Amino acid sequence: MIYIHEVMNVHIVDLIEKKKRGGELTEEEIGYIVSGFTDGSIPDYQMSALLMAIVFRGMTGPETTALTMAMAHSGDMVDLSALGPHTADKHSTGGVGDKTSLVLCPMVAACGGKMAKMSGRGLGHTGGTIDKLESFPGFSVSMSGERFLEIADTVGFVIAGQSANLAPADKKMYALRDVTATVNAIPLIVSSIMSKKLASGARTIVLDVKTGSGAFMETEEQAFDLAREMVSVGRNAGRNMAAVVTDMDQPLGFAVGNALEVKEAIAVLRGENVPDLKELCMVLGSQILVRSGLAPDEIEARARLTESIESGAALKKLAEMVSAQGGDSAAVFDTSLLPAAPVQRSVKAPRDGFVTAMEARDIGLVSMHLGGGRASKEDEIDLGVGVVLRAKVNDPVRAGQELAVIHAADEASAAAAEEELLRCYTFGDGPVDRPPFIRGVVC
Repeated sequence: MIYIHEVMNVHIVDLIEKKKRGGELTEEEIGYIVSGFTDGSIPDYQMSALLMAIVFRGMTGPETTALTMAMAHSGDMVDLSALGPHTADKHSTGGVGDKTSLVLCPMVAACGGKMAKMSGRGLGHTGGTIDKLESFPGFSVSMSGERFLEIADTVGFVIAGQSANLAPADKKMYALRDVTATVNAIPLIVSSIMSKKLASGARTIVLDVKTGSGAFMETEEQAFDLAREMVSVGRNAGRNMAAVVTDMDQPLGFAVGNALEVKEAIAVLRGENVPDLKELCMVLGSQILVRSGLAPDEIEARARLTESIESGAALKKLAEMVSAQGGDSAAVFDTSLLPAAPVQRSVKAPRDGFVTAMEARDIGLVSMHLGGGRASKEDEIDLGVGVVLRAKVNDPVRAGQELAVIHAADEASAAAAEEELLRCYTFGDGPVDRPPFIRGVVC
């Protein structure tokens, strides 16, 4: 049966044709398309054609905003007004070793912010915040809307699984994009990310846009284009916005793997120095405090964030959140209570010299192949496995020096991971020029 859809006497086929020829869709036309696809009256094959036309023809700023808003309003819109004026959210475009939320959210909460955050699970070479938090025995990411708001208010932050009815248009559209080679288009990426962030309700949204070999946006130019588009859409929706473009040519921090990353996040909250992770949290946190009105400028914001660590207030906030969500908060103070792999294997440097490059994506895949990530959504994961790096780019090494420690379920998987991990390293006779870790801020 052939379906004919009309809006203002225009068939859906005509809208596909309009976009295919480079025309600009109106807000009403985009709203009709999103509504029709969400309720099933526009079939997959017609939506696939439209998505491919968008990939080739792009979208204007107003089109991208209209698409994002229509997707955001396709389901529930979370109301955080009861939490006051300082509600904030943070989103990362994904990377390897990215445990930023576990450090950032307690710091912001200790400074008076309210972060009511919904996060996802890991897939492929990237890890998911929800999986990492489930390293705490008993921790639950499922709760009622009332309990979600209660924890955010009393603790200062909450991290829950994504609501099934939060931007359902995005869930359905992304599943179609995934099987039709239409994922990699900036307007579609923007609308996918920002529709969920806008529906989540925070007044201030700060984005961490990764660039490099372990990121979805491999070039800096693409990353800044994406950052600018997302900031523009958020501003048009009346939100306080900033985006930070950061390096993902090597993993963030030293730990890659769920419980291992939790331990590293706790180490930072205890005051230990993991330079890139700590600096990223300082930059993102400063943007949140300034834009949500909790600090007059970035200097004061950094001072307050530093104090949250030095006083122990941020670590205490993490323990409060873990306890509020059913987890064993004792593991915050005694990380030996977190899951651990039975086998640890030391990986040695094959030569003298310097580490000149690392394949971040492939290091993420090493962790996945050990069981720490999912090749498909149905896969079970081993929370204790992963990799702890001992040397990163521009670190000098000697032959036989420890490069990394593999945490594995058995000796066979550890041996396979060692071969795989060594292929992720490039060595040279001297250090290399590297761009700064923080590439820039868009606001």
